[in-house]
Amino acid sequence: MKTTLHLLGAITATLCIATFFSATLFVELFGSPETIATVKKLIVMPGLLILIPAIAMTGATGFSLGKNRKGRLVEAKKKRMPIIGANGVLVLLPAAIFLDQWAAVGAYDLKFYVVQGLELIAGAVNLTLMGMNIRDGLKMTGEISPHKSGIRHEWR
Repeated sequence: MKTTLHLLGAITATLCIATFFSATLFVELFGSPETIATVKKLIVMPGLLILIPAIAMTGATGFSLGKNRKGRLVEAKKKRMPIIGANGVLVLLPAAIFLDQWAAVGAYDLKFYVVQGLELIAGAVNLTLMGMNIRDGLKMTGEISPHKSGIRHEWR
């Protein structure tokens, strides 16, 4: 059950960040200022209300699942988590809030785009690290072969 909750939380969190990232790129390239403001608002609410519990569930179940486990994959996942957490708390969360506030009043200035750039970089880093954690977790459960032979045909 913990493994299922961990996977569900990890996939939900990763999909949230991927959605925020791709929606941001899309509206910056093709959207109007009003559309940008709408996306920034939706990222904060309800986006963060979905993302934060998913991350908490992933962290809590991951800590519980990994406390007595050893090995290269477990250690790699444990090393990535502080980076993911720091990016989330120190960059992504405040950036989402500030960008929402600035977009709501149409403040698309240099400050907005510097923070937007930092948010995109931190988001890309987190997506990469989270993807690596999901891959390693699937290897640990046997859903993906630890060798290059591919994915198993049946899910547990």
